[in-house]
Amino acid sequence: MVGASTAPPRILAGIDIGTLTCRLEIAEVTPSGHVRKLHSDRRMLRLGQGVDRDRLLRADAMARVAETLKEWHQIIDAYQAEATAVVATSAVRDAGNRQEFVELIAREAGLQVEIISGEEEARRTTLGIRSGLPIGVTDMLAVDIGGGSTECILDRPGQPLLVRSINIGVVRLSERMLPSDPPVPAELRQARDWIRTETEAAVVGMPLPVGLTFVGTAGTITALAAMDQQLAVYDAARIHNYLLTLDAVKRLEAQLLGRSKQQREGLLGLERGREDVIVAGAIILRTMMETLGMANVLVSDLGLREGVLLHLANRLNSHSSLR
Repeated sequence: MVGASTAPPRILAGIDIGTLTCRLEIAEVTPSGHVRKLHSDRRMLRLGQGVDRDRLLRADAMARVAETLKEWHQIIDAYQAEATAVVATSAVRDAGNRQEFVELIAREAGLQVEIISGEEEARRTTLGIRSGLPIGVTDMLAVDIGGGSTECILDRPGQPLLVRSINIGVVRLSERMLPSDPPVPAELRQARDWIRTETEAAVVGMPLPVGLTFVGTAGTITALAAMDQQLAVYDAARIHNYLLTLDAVKRLEAQLLGRSKQQREGLLGLERGREDVIVAGAIILRTMMETLGMANVLVSDLGLREGVLLHLANRLNSHSSLR
């Protein structure tokens, strides 16, 4: 029997169906938990558009996702991936027609979708973040700002994971409280009050040890890190483990609030298609940092996608060991 340390890496595929963005990653995953990317893609498909108001996924949005996943399934087959995991998060969790969506993806794309809870999303996100943290980081408070929700995760070695899911994301906040372009002062006050109240409630009873590292993941935070560095082309090596200060977040927020969606197009570092929701993202991050008393955030380019792959690898390894 081959030992775990000498077992070959597995080629696995993971898909994260988010409220705003869908992400694909195909990678080699070693038994020790190292993830080597072979192929990745992400598309802003806006599956969660209107879900906050209607509690339903729109037919055109579901069709966009189904078409993309059908294309991705062919790519996964070309890499001869051993297994594929597909997870859906906030928008699908909240939608009354989620089963219709799951059946559509199975029928059109040949993929099985797992709808995960906010807590499970946080657990897998933590797996992904932990796989790429700098040496010496122990206690960690991670924040994952999504389209429909934001997860706060306290991870301390030897202690149970503490997770609080806040029902605020960039799409939900934009649709519910920021109708003007750019937002007017009354909208900003209302948005900040909501974020502050929810953040304070989320960390009640959460022991935040002195010296913990505040870590941020997902598109809002990586976009702000790219903007802070004026990157003309996204460079994961320069984004990952970049230290984004609260002062920089305030400066970027002011820059974004001073422009309309059209005027934000072409800003260095801002991913195309994120012009309308990046304002909400900056407001969420700034308000959370101020509420929590965080002077900076360590940016992680790793997150749920990598965690989905590591979770899948662990499950396959467990099954193999039982044979």
